[in-house]
Amino acid sequence: MNDRRRFLGLAVIAGSGFALAALPSRAETKRKSKTAPKAAPPPLAATVNPTEDLMREHGILLRMLLIYEEGVRRLEEGSTISADIFASTLRLNQRFSEGYHQKLEEDHVFSKMEVAGKLTELTRVLRGQHDAERKLTAQLLKNATPSGLGGSERRTALVDGLRSLNRMLRPHTAWEDTVLFPAFHQLLTEREFEKLGEVFEETEHQVLGPAGFQGILGEVVQLESGLGIDKLSSFTVHI
Repeated sequence: MNDRRRFLGLAVIAGSGFALAALPSRAETKRKSKTAPKAAPPPLAATVNPTEDLMREHGILLRMLLIYEEGVRRLEEGSTISADIFASTLRLNQRFSEGYHQKLEEDHVFSKMEVAGKLTELTRVLRGQHDAERKLTAQLLKNATPSGLGGSERRTALVDGLRSLNRMLRPHTAWEDTVLFPAFHQLLTEREFEKLGEVFEETEHQVLGPAGFQGILGEVVQLESGLGIDKLSSFTVHI
């Protein structure tokens, strides 16, 4: 019996020795951790699809309208405001909306709907509003100057024009988001939709530069900051 216990004890000790020998030393573990390849980063999030892309661009346009709206409010209450706030926002709108966003809609969305014979009356109205926006923006830029704000007639023309722009573009974007874009999506296969998203992304960086959408958003935030409306909380109604 004693011999059996002695044998079992030796076996346990021997087994423990093998187990300890199998464990790497701290130095070895540290050395391996330095030389081991780093884990691959998680895959990038999928890019937004074409209609989501256009809708977030509408968010940029709506934030520009808020800048116009705040500027008009201050003019009417007699507060001091730089003409450059209006001029910079209008020029950004020309570059972003007229030079990029509207072209995506006209070349890829409106044209596809018209070829399919779908919502052609709506696309006709939307094209007309794009044209009206381009003309009105050019007119507004003529009055968005220090001398323009200094004269009552030109200041009134600027205020009226900005109000007209707001009144047209809010329903314009709403009809596109809720009527046009869902119908457009139905015309495409998922593969066609995916490929169009790739075209949109490529065009975005070709026209807007490497920063793309995020760069434009940054410019809008700077303009908002100049008016103190860069925080959503500034629009909260206090009851």
